[in-house]
Amino acid sequence: MSRSTQKVVQYLNEAHASEVGLVRVLQSQIAMTPRGAYRSALETHLRQTRDHAERVQARIRELDGGSNPLLAGLGLAESVIAQTLALSKTPLDLLRGTGGEEKILKNAKDAAATEALEIATYTSLERLAQAVGDDVTARLAASIRADEEKMLERVMREIPKLTDAVVGADVEGNGSYDVTTTGAADATRAVAEDTKEAAKDGAAKARRTARQARKVPGAARAEGTVKGAVASADDLAIARYDDLNADEITAKLSELSQIDLAKVQAYERKNENRTTVLNRIGSLQGTEPWPGYDEQTVAEIRAALANADDDRAKAARDYERAHKNRSGVLTVAERELANA
Repeated sequence: MSRSTQKVVQYLNEAHASEVGLVRVLQSQIAMTPRGAYRSALETHLRQTRDHAERVQARIRELDGGSNPLLAGLGLAESVIAQTLALSKTPLDLLRGTGGEEKILKNAKDAAATEALEIATYTSLERLAQAVGDDVTARLAASIRADEEKMLERVMREIPKLTDAVVGADVEGNGSYDVTTTGAADATRAVAEDTKEAAKDGAAKARRTARQARKVPGAARAEGTVKGAVASADDLAIARYDDLNADEITAKLSELSQIDLAKVQAYERKNENRTTVLNRIGSLQGTEPWPGYDEQTVAEIRAALANADDDRAKAARDYERAHKNRSGVLTVAERELANA
């Protein structure tokens, strides 16, 4: 694959991740919006968004065909992250604002910002595709951008009306939002149940796909950095992270995988930004003996080391000593080196 095509596929992957994440956000917003013209517009855009995702994915397959595992892995990671962020945002959408009218207004302002980002994404994709002579991708980007521009215009027309509704409810005391009569409550419960089921049913699949993506060199650290930037202390591999001092944290870092080290690093930089912690993480970060090493069990690593050459055995021994220091791995690595 040429460098120009690789760059186009990269931008297509970014656009696809954005569309996938937007599907869940739109579902939660529709659930809170009373039946009427604006809710119909959101429902129409949800259908468009699903169609956009499918069309972008089809173009990625045409250009890439799975031939570039790094781009495919990073594209998959972006999609998983987009879905995770959208799902985690849904319950917050349900709580924001003082009343139903204000919830819808805040969602509409979010929608305007999202549409602006989508327009920028497809504008840059179209421009890139034109520059490298990819007319098919350029036409696809222009078509989707036109849909996003229409939706932004529709949202902007709605914001003054929604603001008037907030004034009526919160200033004048004449509320118009009644969740029990709009059907939004039932839709919200349905979305919550769907979210729970999707999370449960998709957990195993997500773990498998993430495992595959991490086998691409550098993908694990990239994934950890992105996740750490939005993580809470409870999401980290070190329990009670915020309650520990720097020495207590550094003592536990050698047990972490590369993805967890990157996750802690991003979280630490965003919060306490302690030099001792960050320096220790830096000393532990490096290349795994082979892609996917951190995801393997002792038995799997021992099997991989059977009849390994010097370089492979030495890489596993040195990495293991610096990290988890498991005797079951070290014994086999030392034996292979002795027999070499």
